[in-house]
Amino acid sequence: MKRDIDRTKKQLLEATEKLMTGCSDPSEVTSRAITQEAGVNLAMINYCFGSREKLLAQVFDGLMKKAMTAEPKLKAAMSSQLPPREKLIELHIFMMSLMLKNTGIAKAVTKYILLERDLITGMDSLPFVIQHYCGKKTDEECRLITFQLTSLNELAVLKYEEIKQNCGIDLAEPRQLRQFVTENITRFLI
Repeated sequence: MKRDIDRTKKQLLEATEKLMTGCSDPSEVTSRAITQEAGVNLAMINYCFGSREKLLAQVFDGLMKKAMTAEPKLKAAMSSQLPPREKLIELHIFMMSLMLKNTGIAKAVTKYILLERDLITGMDSLPFVIQHYCGKKTDEECRLITFQLTSLNELAVLKYEEIKQNCGIDLAEPRQLRQFVTENITRFLI
């Protein structure tokens, strides 16, 4: 039974990734489309993952991790002697750029990430926040700072058009994105 569930989870993850990376509109990645591609019963999404949104978020997180490990510039920055603050800037610029290039999919999962995700998942920035404070803040305080910073940037991607229209900041323009991220990280890492 456990093997069957694991196989079904794998089929759903693979089908969702295929649909997410191949679609032109995130509304195409429906529960029905996912289960049809995976060859499983519609109820299996909720049984295995709890919800379609949680499945989408897990696949999106995996795609982000793959992209991060495949990006030579980011890998070099993360393994360099840059201060933790600078590594945070590079990491957030990369993640926001990737989300902005895949806005449809990012929007489909960002609401779930912001409202439903626990405070342990998606904490790629946490080690750098901890390093920055060098023991001056507790792990819990660093986790909260990481959550706030990450959520702010995810929300900015979700509100990209409104930020562009009402604040005059085009996050898709690399220089403006760098300035936005740098200013936010500076505000949080005092």
